[in-house]
Amino acid sequence: MPLTMSQAFIGNFLGNSPKWYKIAILSFLVINPILFYINPFVAGWVLVIEFIFTLAMALKCYPLQPGGLLAIEAVIIGMTSPSMVLHEIEANLEVLLLLVFMVAGIYFMKQLLLFGFTKMITKVRSKLAVSLMFCGASAFLSAFLDALTVIAVIIAVAVGFYAIYHKVASGKDFGADHDHTSDGQSQLNTEELEAFRGFLRNLLMHSGVGTALGGVCTMVGEPQNLIIAAQANWQFAEFAIRMSPVTVPVFLAGIATCFLVEKFKIFGYGAQLPESVRQILCDYDAHEDARRTNKDKVKLIIQALVGVWLILGLALHLASVGLIGLTVIILCTAFNGITDEHALGKAFEEALPFTALLAVFFAVVAVIIDQKLFAPVIQWALDFEGNIQLVIFFIANGLLSMVSDNVFVGTVYINEVKAALLDGQITRDQFDMLAVAINTGTNLPSVATPNGQAAFLFLLTSALAPLIRLSYGRMVWMALPYTIVLSVVGLLTIETGFLTEMTQYFYDTGLLNHHTVAEAAANAVTH
Repeated sequence: MPLTMSQAFIGNFLGNSPKWYKIAILSFLVINPILFYINPFVAGWVLVIEFIFTLAMALKCYPLQPGGLLAIEAVIIGMTSPSMVLHEIEANLEVLLLLVFMVAGIYFMKQLLLFGFTKMITKVRSKLAVSLMFCGASAFLSAFLDALTVIAVIIAVAVGFYAIYHKVASGKDFGADHDHTSDGQSQLNTEELEAFRGFLRNLLMHSGVGTALGGVCTMVGEPQNLIIAAQANWQFAEFAIRMSPVTVPVFLAGIATCFLVEKFKIFGYGAQLPESVRQILCDYDAHEDARRTNKDKVKLIIQALVGVWLILGLALHLASVGLIGLTVIILCTAFNGITDEHALGKAFEEALPFTALLAVFFAVVAVIIDQKLFAPVIQWALDFEGNIQLVIFFIANGLLSMVSDNVFVGTVYINEVKAALLDGQITRDQFDMLAVAINTGTNLPSVATPNGQAAFLFLLTSALAPLIRLSYGRMVWMALPYTIVLSVVGLLTIETGFLTEMTQYFYDTGLLNHHTVAEAAANAVTH
């Protein structure tokens, strides 16, 4: 029976999303103008909740489309203006450039990163040591690269290993064509395959948490870090120093958690790599080493040198982050012979959807600013004093980041605190301390669910997740020990006054300088 026009419309609208989800989004679009006519403040809050709902339901539909529709409607009915949205995007241009150029730049360094992670698994026999190395390496890389890119590389490594094992276990050689997504081959040992899946799940979760441990430390680790750094006028080194009273204890606690969950085989960890699988991977590694030509070796050397430039360029702030990412693209492609336009285009596929979503974030942030939605919440939090105020900001950011995207949460809070600074409600030193609480609050507790961390969501929605039986519930369960430890340790560093004391020590020794309100006002968006 042919579809009616209304059925065809519903079928096309948001594609394969569940019907109830489509109806919910359409209902939002109908309700919002009515609410805005009755009470703009309430309508603004409803829009924010609806947008958070689209982020939480990211597995049902990528948030760009439903969130974008809500943002477009908000502009049309007058919740904000196109010029205000443009102001927000202009103020955060460095973040967009980070995602566009830096993520694409690291795409051309994947060979080097794949080489390194492959050697870790094949050369180190201890699962405990491999887990700590993956967690530590992910943390280090995420401090200088975007966390999304790091997890993308590790997914590529895991998919490669899974495909190699699946192919050989199915009775084929390394060069044969094979569909690793089907388990129909009789040669596969079910018990061995399940053990290997468990092993890969463990490494991916350790790596995912590692990206959070490293990502919180520097201004380029997560997109919201760059937004916070820009609002506070902090450069790379200053950002790292200001965060260190929280991030260093949290990093050590995170590594200790990695050790303990592997040692005691709890929360789904402790899966060992079967010896037969290790042998297959070692044989493949030897096979690749034998085939590696001088041309391939030179490519790895070039990528390593570009990696050194990347770290130095960021650490010394030789240019804006996005422009350093652009130099990485140019250097890697020019010296490694990648000159085809289509080959360049593939590098931008991973980052551009999230870049577009970030522009929608800024439209919703524009609504929040124009409608003064967070003013009462921020005012309530600012009524507290000292460490309690910092604790409240840390908890508020952490809880919201568990269900929403931490970039959105961090952007909203730092904008509101900046407005309070410019209004004379808080001092400049107080603003700097609150910025630390906001950054750590959005980055650490958000490992609780895939909703909060873009890297976790990317992992969950990747083609690898179903192959290794990594579901939403399993990710939440495996992240739980990390969530508890990172949140509690982060909170304690603030609540006990350690953050305040260390910051004062940095001022006294000249590692940090006091900033002025005039500096903050210089780059503020005028409304």
